[in-house]
Amino acid sequence: MRKARKYALDILYVVDLTGTTLERAMDTYATMSDHEIPAYSKQLAEGVVANGYLIDGYLAPSLSENWEIERMPAIDRCLARMATYEMVYADLAAKVAISEAVHLAKELSTDSSPTFLAGVLGKVATLIHPVSDDETTRTSQESTDKTG
Repeated sequence: MRKARKYALDILYVVDLTGTTLERAMDTYATMSDHEIPAYSKQLAEGVVANGYLIDGYLAPSLSENWEIERMPAIDRCLARMATYEMVYADLAAKVAISEAVHLAKELSTDSSPTFLAGVLGKVATLIHPVSDDETTRTSQESTDKTG
């Protein structure tokens, strides 16, 4: 699955930087690569593009004050959107989605990107799956039981 995410990232990166259509980016990628685009790569790329407005609606409030999605490096922006898509629409566990984005950031982005993405995506995860009062109470009680 990591390779499928990488291929989707390559396609989304081209769309993000050039403004070309997703279809054209996928056609170009398929023509230039020596392999077929995996189904999950297509699903990720199509899902991110189709739900971009809603995905950015999770990302925007998760960024620091006075920081906008457009200021993020393109790779980080694409990774954040992919991980958010996976958490919201692919029902992938937040820990897994975040871990995969961080791994790719370590490989492909700046030295500070993994930590930055982990923080932003951690906030996104709380927006997607807010902790209920029962969970907060249970977690607090478990903490008290361990220390008390």
